[in-house]
Amino acid sequence: MNPIFVALDTPDIHRAVAIARDVRGLAGGVKLGLEFFCANGEEGVLRIAEGELPVFLDLKFHDIPNTVAKAVAALAHLEPAILTVHAAGGREMLAAAKAAASPKTKVVGVTVLTSLDAADLAAAGISGSPADQVKRLTDLAQQSGIDGIVCSGEEVAAAKKQWPDGFFVVPGVRPEGADVGDQKRVVTPAQALSDGASVLVIGRPITGAPNPAQAIRDIAGTLNSSEEARV
Repeated sequence: MNPIFVALDTPDIHRAVAIARDVRGLAGGVKLGLEFFCANGEEGVLRIAEGELPVFLDLKFHDIPNTVAKAVAALAHLEPAILTVHAAGGREMLAAAKAAASPKTKVVGVTVLTSLDAADLAAAGISGSPADQVKRLTDLAQQSGIDGIVCSGEEVAAAKKQWPDGFFVVPGVRPEGADVGDQKRVVTPAQALSDGASVLVIGRPITGAPNPAQAIRDIAGTLNSSEEARV
């Protein structure tokens, strides 16, 4: 699998379709989040899917098990490649989401958002570091039977060691020297991939570039260099 998924975080369907068209054949897929889905719904997802790119629906469901199961089932016909739920929703909720999803969909649990740090967790009553919380939720996700987790690049190596056959989605990835924006725990694409990421979610460094296709080529070049260096 090409690990680069481009985050189309825009409510503008025309812009999203244009970027998806630009990166087809270069990206492994596209990520559609709440901003896009609330503006465009299922029809918007289907428009993007027409470009024959795998779709990652990043909707981060978090509710009682029955509600989450029904929400996931309502989207199952879209057959997204990846779908997110919040790992903090608990083992029963995670299991219900997996049972309701299409067999073609990888269900992954969001652990600690990349916009949060230890101080943010403490303010929410969660003890320990982001790494501690990711470890706890990785255990929970693995026990529930879902496919993997979402974590920052700072935690993916430890999560991979903890869950060797897990599927790891790493957002908040930024090429060397890029603006980190509202992210607090970031790594380079090459580092995240080397540490065990299955999917790299990259948004603004690609979508905000004058030439998104060339931006992907540049990032892919750093990944190839990293792989060659490891060999």
